[in-house]
Amino acid sequence: MLEPTQIIAYVTALGLAAAIPGPGMTALVARSVSGGAITGFTMLAGLILGDLIYLSFAVFGLALVAHHFSFLFTMISWGASLYLLWLSWQFVTFNPEAIEINKKINRSELVTTLLSGFTITLGNPKTIAFYLAILPLVITLDTVSLQIWGLLLVPLTITVLIAVGSIFILGALRVRKFLANQNAQLLLFRSAGIIMFAAAISMILKSI
Repeated sequence: MLEPTQIIAYVTALGLAAAIPGPGMTALVARSVSGGAITGFTMLAGLILGDLIYLSFAVFGLALVAHHFSFLFTMISWGASLYLLWLSWQFVTFNPEAIEINKKINRSELVTTLLSGFTITLGNPKTIAFYLAILPLVITLDTVSLQIWGLLLVPLTITVLIAVGSIFILGALRVRKFLANQNAQLLLFRSAGIIMFAAAISMILKSI
């Protein structure tokens, strides 16, 4: 069983890591501005799913498995990096348009948004560093059982990320009218694209 101090340390460290602007939160703000709350929370779900994958990697020692199946994990890393590059291009070449507050979002757009959030997390060096480097310093992973993972760490992770992500989404929704300005949209999306490009290049360099 985890000590209360370990739980508090994990929640604090995860909250701070999530709040530090990176590819995930930058994309979350951009999508929330352009698509509204539903789009924002859909992307947040994808981001959280990616976090849970890395949490599982850390808890169940899949980092050791990655050492023995390095080719497979290298291909996954390259795939995530290439998708990040594509997303970066989409954000940089984004064509600003008037924001429709009551615009209906179709199912295919939501699926694409969910996949984008998931892939951004998979290719986010900050997320990788947290779960595979910082997490073992915060929690004694040898003491984490399947029950602790499923009944404690997963719910805690989801709760913390929803709390932090909601702040970014609600903040983006409050400034939607201001960001309806084309120049403001260009700045936001190009900044997100540049951050994603930097994350993708970082992943590629680590894979070489």
